[in-house]
Amino acid sequence: MASPLFDLRKTYFLIGGIAGINPKHGTIADVAFSKYAVQVALQYEFDAREIPSNYSTGYIPQGSTSPDMYPQSIYGTEVFEVNEALRDIAAKFASTAKLNDTSEAVAYRALYAVGNHTKIYSAASKSPGIIKCDTATSDVYYSGTLLGEAFENTTSLFTNGSGVYCMTAQEDNATLEAMIRFAVHKTIDFARIIIMRTASDFDRPYPGASPEFNLFYSNQGAFEPAVENIYLAGTPIIKGILSGWKKTFEKGVKPKNYIGDVFGTLGGKPDFGPGTIFDPAVGQPEKRGEGEVRSRMGMYKRRVGMKGALGAEVARRANGAAWGGWCACEWVGGWVSNGYGGSTSCNGSGKLINRFSKNLLCRMILRGGNQVFMARHLSVLMGWR
Repeated sequence: MASPLFDLRKTYFLIGGIAGINPKHGTIADVAFSKYAVQVALQYEFDAREIPSNYSTGYIPQGSTSPDMYPQSIYGTEVFEVNEALRDIAAKFASTAKLNDTSEAVAYRALYAVGNHTKIYSAASKSPGIIKCDTATSDVYYSGTLLGEAFENTTSLFTNGSGVYCMTAQEDNATLEAMIRFAVHKTIDFARIIIMRTASDFDRPYPGASPEFNLFYSNQGAFEPAVENIYLAGTPIIKGILSGWKKTFEKGVKPKNYIGDVFGTLGGKPDFGPGTIFDPAVGQPEKRGEGEVRSRMGMYKRRVGMKGALGAEVARRANGAAWGGWCACEWVGGWVSNGYGGSTSCNGSGKLINRFSKNLLCRMILRGGNQVFMARHLSVLMGWR
């Protein structure tokens, strides 16, 4: 995306891969289109055998002290929001596809429609189709009802109640973080990104089965259909964009919702994040700018010193404390292609030396990326659960 050999400013990116699926919202071999990608495992974690008795899960948002508190230490990759209008168009294109399925998958779905779970898992027993719900990203490949429900709550919490977790993933937030950086330099258009996942397995067992059976031993019969459905659902999207290029897609599909990250890096006001749940004076963290390049080791050392500073400042200001020039850390600014840039610093007594605004919030950005396959007007990023 940084190469001068390619002009990707009007390119559409279809991020496609297989995924686990939440049986409350879909079934195996479904094709899901997402507005949000939520990095649900970017949290503190207790071993399951040591979870405090008053906690519902061992996952605690960074900088917080209970599972239901919004993250107080913001990294910036927790949530990405993409163009909802484009998502809906892509889903409509994909709905013309005849999706693949297997007899094993049909039989396995029926196991979720039993007893008291018939209603709550009604989506799991349906034939595969096109659905619209959100992606939970985690480096941990998890299985089980309790973890699934914990990450349902995390998705809702991180998106201020508007996100619905249905698909699992490992790469999407890293991919989108990389794309945000290039969008800052206007080498790509973040409004031209589509997130599509196909369901290869359920994220939790059917009633009466164990989490380990679900993960290790079940024959769900959906891996091959899920892989095939990436092509089957993706092809009409590509054809639709190309056939409607001059009329609609060359100029782009204008977003009606906010798009970007929690920092408002690309402009606009995020509809999730600390600025939407605390005192309005807190605002969103500063968006990224341009500046000097720093080493990864230098940034790691900086992170050690600034851990939790965002939470302390947000809590202090949310509790009504007046601005008094408080400064605990350096502001991490924008991105250039190979490092960090932009800074505000403090002197030894903790006084602000140079600041861009009163809303000084500290943050650390994670690195990430994925493989890019480029076509004439469309790039496809492939991911595996």
